[in-house]
Amino acid sequence: MRIAMIGTRGVPARYGGFETCVEEVGSRLADRGHDVTVYCRRPEGASGPDPVEHKGMRLVTLPALRRRSLETLSHSALSVAHVLGRGTDAALVFNAANAPLLPALRARGVPVATHVDGLEWQRAKWGGVGREYYRRAESLAVRWSDALIADAQGISDYYAAEFAAPTTLISYGAPLVDERKPDLLVPLGLRPQGYHLVVARFEPENNVETAVRGYVSSSSLLPLVVVGSAPYADEYTAAVHAAADERVRFLGGVWDQELLDQLYANACSYVHGHSVGGTNPSLLRAIGAGVPTTALDVFFNREVLGEAGEYWADAGDLARLLKESEAHPEETRARGAAARLRALDYDWDDVADGYEDLCRRLAARDVPSRRPSGRRLQRTDVSRAHRAGARAGAR
Repeated sequence: MRIAMIGTRGVPARYGGFETCVEEVGSRLADRGHDVTVYCRRPEGASGPDPVEHKGMRLVTLPALRRRSLETLSHSALSVAHVLGRGTDAALVFNAANAPLLPALRARGVPVATHVDGLEWQRAKWGGVGREYYRRAESLAVRWSDALIADAQGISDYYAAEFAAPTTLISYGAPLVDERKPDLLVPLGLRPQGYHLVVARFEPENNVETAVRGYVSSSSLLPLVVVGSAPYADEYTAAVHAAADERVRFLGGVWDQELLDQLYANACSYVHGHSVGGTNPSLLRAIGAGVPTTALDVFFNREVLGEAGEYWADAGDLARLLKESEAHPEETRARGAAARLRALDYDWDDVADGYEDLCRRLAARDVPSRRPSGRRLQRTDVSRAHRAGARAGAR
């Protein structure tokens, strides 16, 4: 099959969950003989020719308007135009924000599945106009997609409750770290089990500032290592740094994937504050590395961690848990082993199987002839969405 993957920054994966999914799934589909095209944005500051191939995937690099509100949609519009000129058997569109472009694909007979991700309209970085756009985009994705992809049961339940819309549930995979290489940490001045770790984009819904405040108030003896940054987030980044003390070390973005794996694998604990997305790749990477994990208490995180994790609601909770993790090292290591077992349920080969089956159904037009209208069945608020997800987790 010819498969187009649209709507992300592309590969090699350097940024977030969508890009990780595209690389892991796209490369496996290419290995199975499919013609996979990934639409990419050139990283800012990049020089030299754009790559045209990566792990068997064909890469098409197109420009984008470098404004937060326009970057994704402008790039995806050019990507869709390229697809229409070239043709494809199935299109995988990542991010419901791209839903206004779906009619162009449908009009040319291109079957399309939209990966709707998390509840984007809840993200604090969007103002009133942005939040309303994302809520409308959800409705358009329901109406104009041949299929919807959800990466967590809570997201699947949300679309069922809001729109009576079926979804194909395909989670992400957890990369397993089978060997610890503490020598890679020496240039950073870190030692195994000698630090706590946060890995996240600096955005309010990822609660990096809360994590730093919780650590600072904990009197922990081990330093906190923070990996991450974010475009368009200077004010929040300043707040994160202002909350820190001399024990907090900011590494910025770490693009060396082997080093990042070892930062996870050798940490005393990993602190996860993501609150809005579905199944989060950073969390999966942590459990795949067998690191004891302390996560914000929301249903998405409980769905992944289950009883293998510890949970916090605020900075005070986190301070207590960090101190306990240092005081009881054997119990802490046992949680890491339990997390590693949870990771076995998230296998990238299984994920690729799910995408391949979906693409075959799209190419064969084995999709419902009538889609839901996209009208909401009831007014949604944050608490109702969380309750729906909590019920899903309980089941």
